[in-house]
Amino acid sequence: MEARAIARGVRMSARKVRLVVDQIRGKPVNEAYAALQFSKKRAAEPVGKTLRSAVANAQERSQDDGSVLDVDELFVSEAYVDEGPTLRRWRARAQGRASPIRKRTSHITVVVDQKDS
Repeated sequence: MEARAIARGVRMSARKVRLVVDQIRGKPVNEAYAALQFSKKRAAEPVGKTLRSAVANAQERSQDDGSVLDVDELFVSEAYVDEGPTLRRWRARAQGRASPIRKRTSHITVVVDQKDS
């Protein structure tokens, strides 16, 4: 059973978040939790929240079906980061000029699935 969670508009550049997402892709959920918990990257927090949401969605879907879901059998089947809208700001520079500041955002998608036994 496949379940997904999407975090939209996370105020972090996609390039930075991809470094963290690459570490958990294909791993069992428990290993992914551990990798995120001990990661020093700031992006580990929103990725962890999205992973927890995907696991909760999987549990909710299994309850609707009437089957029992073992969280230990879940693994991260897909995880990717897309670029979100960029907030454009301006910073004053020398001699009356302005230079752009791009505050980038990203969309994090995590899909968990059960291992085929």
